[in-house]
Amino acid sequence: MLKTKPKLSFWQILNMNVGFFGIQYSFGLQQSAVTPIYDFLGASPDQIPILHLAGPVTGLLVQPIIGALSDKTWSPRFGRRKPFFLIGAILCSLTLLAFPFSSSLWMAAGLLWILDAGNNTAMEPYRALIADNLDDEQQPLGFQMQSFFTGLGQVLANLSLFIFPMIFIGMTGSLPTWVYASFFLGAFCSIASILWSISKTKEIPPTDEELAKLKSEKRSVLGPLIEIFAAIKDMPKVMWQLALVYLFQWYALFCYWQNSSKSVALSVWNATPDNKEAYSEAVSWTGLVNGWYNVVTFLVAFALVGFAKKYSAKRVHAFCLLIAAIGFLAFPHIENKNLLFFAITGFGIGWASMMGIPYLMVVSEIPKERYGVYMGIINMMIVIPMILQTLSFGFILKNFLNNDPRQAITFAGVLLVISAVLTLFIKSKKVSDTITSVSMSGH
Repeated sequence: MLKTKPKLSFWQILNMNVGFFGIQYSFGLQQSAVTPIYDFLGASPDQIPILHLAGPVTGLLVQPIIGALSDKTWSPRFGRRKPFFLIGAILCSLTLLAFPFSSSLWMAAGLLWILDAGNNTAMEPYRALIADNLDDEQQPLGFQMQSFFTGLGQVLANLSLFIFPMIFIGMTGSLPTWVYASFFLGAFCSIASILWSISKTKEIPPTDEELAKLKSEKRSVLGPLIEIFAAIKDMPKVMWQLALVYLFQWYALFCYWQNSSKSVALSVWNATPDNKEAYSEAVSWTGLVNGWYNVVTFLVAFALVGFAKKYSAKRVHAFCLLIAAIGFLAFPHIENKNLLFFAITGFGIGWASMMGIPYLMVVSEIPKERYGVYMGIINMMIVIPMILQTLSFGFILKNFLNNDPRQAITFAGVLLVISAVLTLFIKSKKVSDTITSVSMSGH
């Protein structure tokens, strides 16, 4: 017999997701601070893409395995998902504390692999926790709450990179002192926010039948991998359609993140990285611009819930992708640095949708005993395009885009237009339809 999930208050859902703030603060540091650290430690420009391979590769390996493991876990004391995001948070915090003490490029690169493993261990069970604890009517709010904390965490990470250099001046060891301050604050946020969520959130225990099934299943080292391949074989059609959207969407985002500073330097300052003073100004300004798109993300995240219920998740996502694409297409042509904020507002709206709305398109099609593994597989759909981008985009940039970072941003805009069109072909239920059909079918 299927148990009905209790309705949670807005504040209970918020408390459940506070830990996502710490995870995303850590991701924000990773996006904005790790490349400058590599530069300070003597990395050459052509080494940067491969040094960032840690993120997508650990995401590909860690998240689905952790998802499969968490599906098969239950502890009366610790729950199902909470042990995993506690382990992930501890790993993140320890690595963030160690990161500024990197004495060489390869030490920093090694720590990034550990940091990413911790982040991914914490991230995936969080997605599954929303599906576990919230009924179909409250899931949109739960997933968009994660969008809100994504924006908030990344905004504060970017702000720390803008403000701390003014407060913490000088060098400590190989790195500027502000790096220590930003990473120590990240370590505190990571563990403190997760502990807050764990203390405030109860997980729904499995039924007697589910518990008996869990106990009867044989455990093996290869078990999680077998489960992942079995889940891919049984994957609902809507997830294959989402994978195609994600191929273009996430390839585009990596093009933007890798080239935004260089594009701004050329279009606004008419400078390349060789002109260190002007390029530093461009990097600092791009940090503010990227901080702004995350502000937009947490301002609009909750509004998208209402639109998804009214107009369907896929239409909302396609519209948001189109607005982001228009922003990207305008971005490289802007010569007034203040107007960049208007262009990147489009991406802020798109980013708010990307962090929550696609999960609504697929969650009703996924069997609840496999929430963890399927949320991990969705992450594979994110990281595979990123790996493809790091391996292929250098060739495209050199041979077709004249090694011009502005053309790279335009290319990203075109890819987002394609992903918006493909989103409209996804066959998914409206969020409001999902609620009624689920209650009727006992899904």
